Formats: sequence, C-alpha cells, structure tokens
Amino acid sequence: MGMFSRMSDIVQANISSMLDKAEDPQKVMRLIIQEMEETLVELRTITARNIAEKKQFSRRVERLEQDTHNWGGKAQLAIEHNKDNLARAALVQKQQCIEEMTVLQQQLDGINENLVTLESDAQRLHTKLSEARAKQKALNTREVTQATRLKAKNTQARYNIDTAIERFESYERKIEDLEAQVEAYDVVSNASALDQQFAALEQDDSIEAQLAELKAQQASTQPSSEQVA
Repeated sequence: MGMFSRMSDIVQANISSMLDKAEDPQKVMRLIIQEMEETLVELRTITARNIAEKKQFSRRVERLEQDTHNWGGKAQLAIEHNKDNLARAALVQKQQCIEEMTVLQQQLDGINENLVTLESDAQRLHTKLSEARAKQKALNTREVTQATRLKAKNTQARYNIDTAIERFESYERKIEDLEAQVEAYDVVSNASALDQQFAALEQDDSIEAQLAELKAQQASTQPSSEQVA
C-alpha cells in the first residue's frame, strides 16, 4: 500500500500553493515533475510485475483444470475395469487439483484488483503531471518578471531539503513494503493440523460419494450392454 499512499500525496498536492511558498519556483517545479516521473516509472514497474504474475497464475490454473479433467477420466476408466482402489486414488488427485485451483483463483482475483487500482493511479498521475508541466511552461514565460517577486519571498519559509529527503526515504520504505506484499502472493498459508484432519475427512466423504456415483452409473449401463449381447 506504500505506492498508493505516495500516489495520494502527489495527486492531492496543491502545486500552486507550493510554488507560492518557494524561494525558487522553477527549481521546485523541476523537483515536482521529477518526483512525478519517477513515481510513474515505479507504477509501470509494479504493474508489469503484476501482469507477469497474473500470466503465471493463469497458466497454472489452466494446467490444473486439465489435470482435473484427466483424473476424472482416469477414475471413470478404473471403475469400468472394476478397479475401485485405483478409481479412489484418481479421485483424490482430482480433488487436490480442485483445491489448489481454488487457492490460485483467489490470488488471481487479488492481482486483478491491484491492477485496476494501479491503472487508475497511473491515469490520475498522468493528469497531475500534465498540470505540472503546464505550470512549468507558464513559469518559463514569466521568468524575467519573477525576479522581484523572488526577492520578496526571501523572508518566507524556505524549502526544507532535509524534510524532503526524509519524506522520500519514507516513500521508499513504503514501496519496499508493497514489493514484499507482491512477492508474498506466491506464499500460501498452511492450515493447522486439526483443520487438515477435518479437511481430510470431508475429502474422504466427497471421494466416497463420487465413487458411489460412478459405480451406479456403471451398473446402470451393464444391463443395456447384456441385452445387446
């Protein structure tokens, strides 16, 4: 969330007020534009990372969907050959694929939400950057007449470089936090031992139900086959 906080600060900044308080508006304007341009580069980097992860997760989901289909077919084949144990093992593998696919889909949803936010922030930053560049152009045309005004502002508060550096370092730490959160998308929390035991029981019930259904389907087709013979 560090990047989003930084974006909020930039977009909500009153550029005109900052320039009025600055000893050297041209210098401040350059710093503001530089900050916006650097932030835009960081936004693009984070967006690219999210897009790459989205593609990776999507490929994994597609493979799991195929594996789920394949294990279901293998279970059906085993039932047709009266191999209950083999069918049961295939159904267990199918169930594991479904569970893993569910977790990956949740992570994909999170990445998609993040991409929507990043796109919105990038658009807002572009708008603010256009505003800043327009003000910079206006300052350039008034550079000669601004000399007297700059002298009158000498007694006012100066641009605090130390505060600016400290704020930049704070922004940097927030960005690192965001990057750590993005990297954490690949980390799936492990359930407690008790939860795993209950999950195993529920899975066994599901497998037995699927096995019974397959056997019933097999039994319903056998009389028809015998009559044809």
